[in-house]
Amino acid sequence: MGNRSTADPDGLLAGRGPGAGAAAGLAGPGAAALVGGVLLIGAVLAGNSLVCVSVATERALQTPTNSFIVSLAAADLLLALLVLPLFVYSEVQGGAWLLSPRLCDALMAMDVMLCTASIFNLCAISVDRFVAVAVPLRYNRQGGSHRQLLLIGATWLLSAAVAAPVLCGLNDVRGRDPAVCRLEDRDYVVYSSVCSFFLPCPLMLLLYWATFRGLRRWEVARRAKLHGRAPRRPSGPGPPSPPPSPGPAPRLPQDPCGPDCAPPAPGPPQGPCGPDRAPPAPGLPQGLRGPNCAPPVPGLPPDSCDSNCAPLDAVRAAALPPQTPPQTRRRRRAKITGRERKAMRVLPVVVGAFLLCWTPFFVVHITQALCPACSVPPRLVSAVTWLGYVNSALNPVIYTVFNAEFRNVFRKALRACC
Repeated sequence: MGNRSTADPDGLLAGRGPGAGAAAGLAGPGAAALVGGVLLIGAVLAGNSLVCVSVATERALQTPTNSFIVSLAAADLLLALLVLPLFVYSEVQGGAWLLSPRLCDALMAMDVMLCTASIFNLCAISVDRFVAVAVPLRYNRQGGSHRQLLLIGATWLLSAAVAAPVLCGLNDVRGRDPAVCRLEDRDYVVYSSVCSFFLPCPLMLLLYWATFRGLRRWEVARRAKLHGRAPRRPSGPGPPSPPPSPGPAPRLPQDPCGPDCAPPAPGPPQGPCGPDRAPPAPGLPQGLRGPNCAPPVPGLPPDSCDSNCAPLDAVRAAALPPQTPPQTRRRRRAKITGRERKAMRVLPVVVGAFLLCWTPFFVVHITQALCPACSVPPRLVSAVTWLGYVNSALNPVIYTVFNAEFRNVFRKALRACC
């Protein structure tokens, strides 16, 4: 992405023809670029293909965070297929571009788009995780898969929009040297650098900081809650506590029938309203009390308490607290799962590796655009470009080292292949 070859014009023109390109390719730097390029392309293809296949086949890896990681791996795969072969070819030729200028424009556009898609995917992860930690109830209430697909689609559309001007003829400037493959418009270099790196990076770091701060607070609150629920045991042996002294017997309510009534028949105790009635509970709706409580039973005398009692079932139902639907209870308990927390622990390493690999390139890139008089060695430009591309091979290694589930799936896949 950017100026691939910034050597002096004489050096470029000297390697412009096929003969000069072949001679450069047979030299030591050309051979080293060829070997390094083949190894890098193979590592990017193998590692990121394994990431995509693992997430697609292993249910334990199908988490919201890993869906964005698959999108990031797809960007790295496209980089290895569409950009790296042509870049390695140019490096083998000593930095000279011997192919069509249109192909050079396509290479620059794909390079800008895929690099932008990588960092936009990391930003999309930061947005998704921030929402999951900041407003978990709303996050779980909305459709997770649809939101993630929307974020991933927006990531790729914005990346294509940043790279589109190159394909629309921005590189067709007067006096363009066909032996050099680079972005010719300096204003576009500044624009693409700001949109692809310098603007999203601070936003991404801020969101990740807020996300992990909120996650740490939630973890502390969860541990405190669990500790508060645990029963406390006495610190040492002690005398058993004396049994509670019996208090005065409770006074029984006076029989409403008076002393001349016959003793009640053996059986369950009955209230003054009969075995199937109870005094109306306070707060019952009017429909549950009075003569409308229950229809009279034929052949039996009417209950003297019928106008003041309610059915026992209605009283019990009114006394119970309102039941919460199971779906609502699940929403209130919705939190980030342990599997998601494990996936999130990998993100700081992924973001740190990305910034470490791409920051030197963008600093050199924008320095060349803003300071045309500044002398930047061609070897420095080539070195920071290689460093940026190496990042595409690092992510699968990071997942293997820092995520046990990825590591186990990778082992299974390697055993099946071998």
